[in-house]
Amino acid sequence: MPLTETGIYAAALRLIDAEGVEALTMRKLATALDANPMSLYHHVPNKGALLRGVARMVGTQFRTVTLEDAPWQERIRLLATDFRTLAHRHPNLMAYSFSHQADFIQPEDPFWVALTAILDAAQVPHSEIPLITALVGAVITGVLTAELNGALHRWSSLKPPTAGEDGLTPPGLDENRVFRLTLDTIIMGLESRLAADGDGQGAGPLI
Repeated sequence: MPLTETGIYAAALRLIDAEGVEALTMRKLATALDANPMSLYHHVPNKGALLRGVARMVGTQFRTVTLEDAPWQERIRLLATDFRTLAHRHPNLMAYSFSHQADFIQPEDPFWVALTAILDAAQVPHSEIPLITALVGAVITGVLTAELNGALHRWSSLKPPTAGEDGLTPPGLDENRVFRLTLDTIIMGLESRLAADGDGQGAGPLI
């Protein structure tokens, strides 16, 4: 079967899901495709281009929120929850992309486009949409990164420094609850800022 970009990206994603981004090599990918390693370079020039192609393919799996008539709060919760589902579907790729965002975030990214539309529907001033989109995106991907790399679990298991001699038992980690709390915090902050703007008090520019 002749090589295609779609087939190459799909095989690369399977390897990434199984072994991680760092374990992916063009030679290993060629073996999985039963192809000559040099033949891959006719379709993808290097590993960086390969990873960007895989990321674009995974991005097409993202279900963009279409509830235009729903309150913006509900839309942002659904958007973030769907994005989290995708992150846990391909944790190795997503954790890598979150830590190398300068290489992966593009203006046509479905999550970015949908988040921008939601903030516009929430009547965030147009001049502030880019900064608030960046802030919300950074918070959500930061929490997801901590989930995927185990840091969130580690932090939750640390013994509080104020524990008495008998010690305190840290509460069990509920990552779903942590993610809901993150969204609650984002939404309440946006509601407060928009309310201040509506009252004519204005919170001033973000920077």
